[in-house]
Parts: sequence; C-alpha cells; structure tokens
Amino acid sequence: MSIVNVLCFAQAITVVTPQQSTAADDAGQVSRASPTVAAQSGSAVPATSQRKAVTLYSPKRANFKNEQTSREARQIADWVVDSGDNRRMPFVIVDKADAKVFVFYADGRIRGAARALLGLARGDDAVPGIGNRKMSSIRPEERTTPAGRFVASLGRNMSGAEILWVDYDTAISMHRVVTNRPKERRLQRLATRTPLDKRISYGCINVPAKFFNKVVRPSFSGTNGIVYVLPETRPAQEVFGSYDVEEHARQKNLGQAAPAPPAPVAGK
Repeated sequence: MSIVNVLCFAQAITVVTPQQSTAADDAGQVSRASPTVAAQSGSAVPATSQRKAVTLYSPKRANFKNEQTSREARQIADWVVDSGDNRRMPFVIVDKADAKVFVFYADGRIRGAARALLGLARGDDAVPGIGNRKMSSIRPEERTTPAGRFVASLGRNMSGAEILWVDYDTAISMHRVVTNRPKERRLQRLATRTPLDKRISYGCINVPAKFFNKVVRPSFSGTNGIVYVLPETRPAQEVFGSYDVEEHARQKNLGQAAPAPPAPVAGK
C-alpha cells in the first residue's frame, strides 16, 4: 500500500472524544470507532474505545398544583413518586406539623387537600395495646397520631360509620369530623389556620365531611392505598427511608457521566 493511500484511509477514521452526550433512552447508545489501521512502518493508528452515550436522569415529582405545603411534605411526596414507593396505588400525606392532609392519585397528581384534626398529644409512637383499650381509659398524653407508612383501606367502625382504616392494630383511622361533642368545637377548630387548634382527637385523623365524601372515599373505593403520616419528633428519612430527589438525581447522573478510561495505543 502506498503512503498516499494510508493517509487517505487514516483520514476516514472517526475519533470520539470523552464528552458527556445524551441518548434516546436510559440504557444509552454505544458508539464504535473504525478498526485499527496498520501503517507500513509497523505502528498503528490508535483505536478509539467504546463510549456510552447517557441520558441525564430527571427526578419525578408530585404535582401539588397550587396547594400550599411544607417543605417536608413536598419532599416526601416527591420521593414517593420518584421511587414508586406507593406501588401504583393512591396515597395520602398527613402533615402533622401543619395539620393538613393531601390525597394523590397513583401517578402523583393531587386530588385534594384539607385541614385535619389530629391526636391531642405530640408524639410519633402509639402506646402498645392501645387499640384494645376503651377510649375512656386513654390518658391525654397517650392520644397520639403515630407516624409511619400504612396500607389503608375503607371500612367501618363499631358504630357502622364509614372510615378509612389507617392502622387497624392501634385503631387509627381517617374519618369525617366528629361533631357530637360540642365542647370540643371540632368544626371551629378545623376552620382556623392555627395547627395547634387541630390537636384534639384521641389519635384519629378528622377531616371535613365533604372532603371525605368527595376525595377520600373515591380515592380508596375498590383499592387499597398508602398513608404516610409525617413525624414530628424525628426526621422523616429515619421513618420512611426516603431520599431527597434532587440529590438522588445528582448522584445518579455523576455515576453515569464518568468517562470510560482511554484505550491502550498499539505499538507502545
């Protein structure tokens, strides 16, 4: 082969630089260089290594629309959607610190939100065996709404009233606001914007009757769902094993964007 032919052939080789690029799917695409060409002198034109084109990971997020929410409630809702922790079921975020309930479709779109009444006592754990005790025996400091992840379903209480069972073992449910105790002024408490006013129940989550009828009941009709009760005495990450979706995406993209090591050059 003449020197002219070797030079012409070498110019046709495609060289791939180690830069980050995007692809049509998460798996990426592989770009391959032309094969090594041997010159008359016995040396070789460097072979380019395979380069994996990657798509930057963009975290999924819950859609709160125009609802005002705390940072922690938004972080947990985003994590639920991004991780798929709700297992394609409707889910609820109960923000105890803000005394507010958010109900979502399985895909993370908000279906409705409302103020809620919660357990009188501050705390994230239920007293062992409390679900089997008479209400009259439950002391004020024991009236907590426990934090955690609960598989919830519609049911009925001992009086036959429709409720959403949150944690059957501790007798915690979400139901229409109780109005048969006038001295507790539960309807008036629901109407205020002060979270402290909402601490009155034995542990159950009281919501407006219209909200239960129009949002909660349709969401859980014919299906289970997940209720996430946010903690107020310890970090949410400790309770749920959750992560910040932005940081998770950043770490994932750093791992994908790491360039492959250069291929060895023949003849050296």
